[in-house]
Formats: sequence, C-alpha cells, structure tokens
Amino acid sequence: MPIKIPNLLPATQVLESENIFVMTERRAMTQDIRPLQVLLLNLMPTKIATETQLARLLSNTPLQVELELMQTSTYIGRNTSPEHMLKFYTDFDHVRDRYFDGMVITGAPVEKLPFEDVEYWDELCAIMEWSKTHVHSTFHICWAAQAALFYHYGIPKYDLPEKLSGVYAHRVVRRSSMLMRGFDEVFYVPHSRNTTVLLEDVFACEKLKVLAASEKAGLYAAATEGGRQIFITGHSEYDADTLKNEYLRDLKQGLSPRVPENYFPDDDPARPPLVNWRSHANLLYMNWLNYFVYQSTPYDIETIEPLR
Repeated sequence: MPIKIPNLLPATQVLESENIFVMTERRAMTQDIRPLQVLLLNLMPTKIATETQLARLLSNTPLQVELELMQTSTYIGRNTSPEHMLKFYTDFDHVRDRYFDGMVITGAPVEKLPFEDVEYWDELCAIMEWSKTHVHSTFHICWAAQAALFYHYGIPKYDLPEKLSGVYAHRVVRRSSMLMRGFDEVFYVPHSRNTTVLLEDVFACEKLKVLAASEKAGLYAAATEGGRQIFITGHSEYDADTLKNEYLRDLKQGLSPRVPENYFPDDDPARPPLVNWRSHANLLYMNWLNYFVYQSTPYDIETIEPLR
C-alpha cells in the first residue's frame, strides 16, 4: 500500500522516480480505509532530505500511512525555505488535541549542548509528555533517542572523545523482540554523533529492554515493554551519500574530521560508498509499523491508553 503525503511535497517526485507507490491527498480522498496516522517531528536542518528518507522507509509496507510533518515553534531553522515550511509543516499547537498511531522524532545537530540549553528543549519536553497520552508508539532517532531517554528515564548522555562517524556492525541482544524479527545475526547501521548513552545505564532501567548493540557504537536499539517507546541511536534512514556530505561539510568548516569508518572502499573518499544497511533499514521500519503501530493501535485512535 502507498504512503499518503501532500500533493506537492518534494519527496513525491523522488519516491515516484524510485518506483515507490505514493498516494497524494487528492487520490486518498477516494479511498474507504483508515490509514495509519503518523506524525514526523523533523528536527534536522536538512528538512527535505530527511522527509524523503523517512517517507521512503515508511512506504515500504502493505499498510497505508498518512504522514504529517511538524516543526518546533520555539526554534525556526534557516536551512529550508520559509515557503516550504509554511506549505507542508504544522506545529504542536495545531496537533495537541489530536491522536496519532505513531510518531517519529528525528535527531538534531545540538548534541554537544546540555539538554536544558537547547533552544526548544521545553517545547520538546511538552511534546514527549504529550506523546504518552496521544501517540500509540513513538520512534526516537539518534539525538532524539538520547533526549527521550534522559527526559523519561533520567539516563544521561556523555561526550565522546571524537565523533563517531561510519557504518558499524551490530548484533541483536533481544531476539524475542518483534522489532528485531528477521534481522541477520550481524547487520550494519550508519552512526554520526558526538555523544552517547551507556549500555549499562539502559540495562539498569527496569522499564527498558536493550534490543541491539554494537561493539564499537554501543547501544543501538532499546524499547519499553510493548514498544510504546522505541529508541534508535543510529541513522538507518541515511542515504548512500549522507555520511559523505557530512564529512565534506566538516572538512569545509575546518573541523579536521576523520574519514567515516567502514564506509568508503579502502577508506578512500574519492570512491563511492558501498551501501550495506538498506535492507535492515526497511525491515526496521516495516517491523515498527506492523507490530508496534498497526497490530496494537485501537481502531478509534482517540481511545489510546496513556503510557505509565
């Protein structure tokens, strides 16, 4: 089944060129079906690229998904045109009385700041608290996973001695989790971050289950029992050239970044990277939508039970 997105969203043309079934709002009006309502809080500066990456993954399922885009109102990014944001994005004030089957909160390039110093921290806390009563399952990515682990469970983040950037091998820790269903013994995930949470801190939290981890990158996936909250520390959604573009950006800014690990063949930035995480990424989002959103969300989403 298709993903339903706004008629003129730039992602529409990209996804259609990849032979992905996209349903515009106009066509969806003729469908007699309740699509899954998924809210995307996009904190990334590269709004259009992130929209496209996540819409691509959310479309790879037999389920019909209606994607709504949200931004913070206490901080307005400068990397995407105001026209795009006005046309395609809403804010928290316009959704706070609504209910959603699922929500995705992206990472953000603010990880070196203490959480409380982030300009939109209070607003994000309000959204995360609201998600416990108005969202059936919330999927947190990278910095958002660290922020949510801190807000909900008091788990701190720690600065890394140098940026973790590359594609790393991971293993499933909790094979019984449906989020990990179908995963290979070893699977690969891009990471790009300057901070981390400690595996032992997550293991020590009785309300959390560690699902997958990496010897080099540490915690990858954790969740509450039943999957109402899911925390993913890597960037499974990244395109083939996202790490490359970040590396070149950091070079241009004079940051002397290391070449992303296990990414370019022979660590040669002149050679195109070999993508070895795409199938895992599709399986991750398909499992989330199927087992933690579709199969357990109430038909009347206004009857979602509060998360305690």
